[in-house]
Amino acid sequence: MTVTLAMNSAIFHLSPSPSPSSLNLTKSPPTRTTSLSNLHNFVAQTTPSSRWSPHKKSHFKLSSSQNQTATVASPATDVTAAEVVRKFYAGINGRDLPSVEDLISQNCVYEDLIFARPFVGRKDILEFFENFVDVVDKDLQFVIDKISTQDSSAVGVTWHLEWKGKPFPFSKGCSFYQLEVVNGKRQIIYGRDSVEPAIKPGKAALVIIRGVTWLLQQFPQLADSF
Repeated sequence: MTVTLAMNSAIFHLSPSPSPSSLNLTKSPPTRTTSLSNLHNFVAQTTPSSRWSPHKKSHFKLSSSQNQTATVASPATDVTAAEVVRKFYAGINGRDLPSVEDLISQNCVYEDLIFARPFVGRKDILEFFENFVDVVDKDLQFVIDKISTQDSSAVGVTWHLEWKGKPFPFSKGCSFYQLEVVNGKRQIIYGRDSVEPAIKPGKAALVIIRGVTWLLQQFPQLADSF
């Protein structure tokens, strides 16, 4: 028994080591590791719901280090400034003041130059138009001649009045409107109306202007009273 174990031990130590080729080892492909950040980017690029679409409303999320997220909405309205002004005139013509109310900002200033003082605030302006609707016949309508459409915050309009489709005398006018987006709605924040005068002094107006200018040169303190 002892001899047999000794012979087996000797045979083990004398046997040559197997060559690498005789081991028939197969080389495995290298293992790829993917970090969590790369995996997140891959999913974000391939997930259909994460792709931008022109038909979706744009929202942007701002995240802080404290994991607080604030959502900022994209500009709210697609209504142009010129469309707001057209709706304004349509509401006045239709005597539909509720539709006009939402087109005027709370702090709007409206100047009609036949009045000594401007109308300040939505309430004051609507009261003026309520008086207009009560006094002026519905057959008398504003007709827009030309309106500017290129600016998103300012609109110029030339207009005249018609009674049952016929021009009303001394009714040509021009108006200017300034608009801003307030709480997601494009609204009028300032307006000015200049109306054709019933009395047309012609060249006499130049004489009057020259006389007033001379008076101011003699008494410049008078300019403070205007």
